[in-house]
Amino acid sequence: MEKHRDIDPAVFRKEGHEVIDWIAEYLENMDPYPVLAATKPGQIKASLPKSPPAKPDPLPDIMNDFRSIILPGMTHWNHPRFFAYFSTTSPYAGILGETLSSALNVNAMLWRTSPSATELEEVATDWLRQMLGLPNQFEGVINDTASVGSLCAMAAAREHAGLKIREKGLAGRNDLPKLRVYASEEAHSSIEKAAIVLGFGQEGLRKIPTDDAFQIQPAALEQAVREDMDAGVKPICIIPTIGTTSTTSIDPVKEIAEISQRYGIWLHVDAAYGGAAATVEEIRNRFAGWEVADSIVVNPHKWLFTTFDCNILYCRRPEVLRQAFSLTPEYLRTPEEAQVKNYNSYGVALGRRFRALKLWMIIRSLGTEGISNAIRDHMSYAQQLGESIRQNPNFELIAPIPFSTVVFRYNPPNMKGHQNELVVNEINEGLLNSVNETGKAFLSHTKLRGKYCLRLTIGNLKTNWEDVQLTWDLIQEKAVRQLVA
Repeated sequence: MEKHRDIDPAVFRKEGHEVIDWIAEYLENMDPYPVLAATKPGQIKASLPKSPPAKPDPLPDIMNDFRSIILPGMTHWNHPRFFAYFSTTSPYAGILGETLSSALNVNAMLWRTSPSATELEEVATDWLRQMLGLPNQFEGVINDTASVGSLCAMAAAREHAGLKIREKGLAGRNDLPKLRVYASEEAHSSIEKAAIVLGFGQEGLRKIPTDDAFQIQPAALEQAVREDMDAGVKPICIIPTIGTTSTTSIDPVKEIAEISQRYGIWLHVDAAYGGAAATVEEIRNRFAGWEVADSIVVNPHKWLFTTFDCNILYCRRPEVLRQAFSLTPEYLRTPEEAQVKNYNSYGVALGRRFRALKLWMIIRSLGTEGISNAIRDHMSYAQQLGESIRQNPNFELIAPIPFSTVVFRYNPPNMKGHQNELVVNEINEGLLNSVNETGKAFLSHTKLRGKYCLRLTIGNLKTNWEDVQLTWDLIQEKAVRQLVA
């Protein structure tokens, strides 16, 4: 009987070497690739067989299809002119870390299932805690994304409220008040989604108005808390953001922390994007207040140059987080469990990838100075671009630039005025599309108080000022053509 086996090791070695060579060439020579994929919906799917192969396909054939079918349909997040959303980076050490993690293929659910995976996660998250200047009371847990990290933090906040929801649930109870979470109207949509999942519902999330800098207004927050308490509603969690999604605005965390402490409400800080900038010591004053938070999320896969995905939830009260999630059936009990950390007890997932390996390798390969200097450069580029926009009378900045995201729009003097707002929005939407269609750069957009804005975020390790300048020149060129058209 034929033995079932994997690809021949000799073929794997040959193709593996070729893949590494291709990766190095790809990352060093991104210009030939359009940043935004130019494929039509359904095009990739139509190019692939409708059914899986009954017999093994040769690995060289699979790789050829990757190059000819899959690659043309990729939007290249690694491109130094990928300025949409929040940029990512694939440093070589991260790729090697992912490769080694795939080869080891461990499930880091218990200390016993891989002691190195567990203890390296403790080390790597603590290294980053030190880089961010956070107190040593914070312990880190690696998740996939901030959506899951914030959901876990909000579950801990719910547990902290002492309502026995873990044991009794929410449905059918007449002894529970309405529950409330507070966040800015500019907070990430994952907060609202977590409120839905955790049973608070969309009505359980109260969105607090922001000021002209798109920052939450503490007075309005405190008024909302007092109104709810007077009405018998139970405040569960307050969630300020350091680096909101649309504008990367910084909520006044210190003032908000005082409110949370005054009323005994769990404080969770969403620093998924902006937290990385705390590695730059001279701007740590912008983070004042986050050191007393109960929990914080930071995404190394955004601006800390770690391959996707990698989120860290830092918790000042890890025992509460564990209380919210710990559930150990008999088959997971081990004799050393009282002496070690079993990470499955600190979140939703039982199965956990070995993400700590790539984070540890990236911090070592770039060094703390290399990481903070790159972030300094990105913030400097953003300020330079902001100044160029200010000097061009046909454009206007829509939001401050606290980090490396610039929000602006085309609005020449002859278009200014409320009656032309819809026209200006249409022009800016067309401008964004025309820039992205060139394949030379990729920007995203947002809407702020009815204004359609272009949004350019600098965050790739290989992005330099020349990439930003080329994109700004392209935007100005397309703006003129858009108005003429």
